[in-house]
Amino acid sequence: MIRRLYDWTMGLANTRHALWALAVVSFLESSVFPIPPDVLMIPMIIARPSRAFVIATVALVASVIGGAFGYFIGWGLYESVGQPVLEFYGKTDEFGHFSDTYNQWGAWAVLIAGVTPFPYKVITILSGSTGLHFGVFMVASVIARGLRFFIVAALLWKFGAPIRDFIERRLGLMFTLFVVILLGGFYLVKYL
Repeated sequence: MIRRLYDWTMGLANTRHALWALAVVSFLESSVFPIPPDVLMIPMIIARPSRAFVIATVALVASVIGGAFGYFIGWGLYESVGQPVLEFYGKTDEFGHFSDTYNQWGAWAVLIAGVTPFPYKVITILSGSTGLHFGVFMVASVIARGLRFFIVAALLWKFGAPIRDFIERRLGLMFTLFVVILLGGFYLVKYL
């Protein structure tokens, strides 16, 4: 089923409504959809490199708005579903402690999920359910998603189709390694 969904999403890149399709996929991917917007972005940018940064901007704006929707899913469902379940199992205090810890580091979680292969939708919903400050969430989302989409756009604009394999197979790993090195550097500076 995922393969059919992936193929269907790829097919959208060849339509005259590809930019709108990208906006819809970017929006939905930030809260519920399993296929990342890169699937549409890459063939769209290869086909029209002069529009690379317009395409990245559409993906960024739609993704951040979709992230806000995911945040409100977490916020709304926590009240109606999550909290009663926690109360039933006597875990309300533990969730409160988790929320405090998450909210202390939540901006980093949003940044990491926004640029790495970790599902961004999980963090958008979790941020809403824990009550991460919405402004912090939005700023971190803009930075993270902007980095991700504009780096992909810049690589494709500069190198074209030959860089496609690297982006599809290795860019997520490169982003993840960058985050690990960055966090390791912060840890070393703070604790050593």
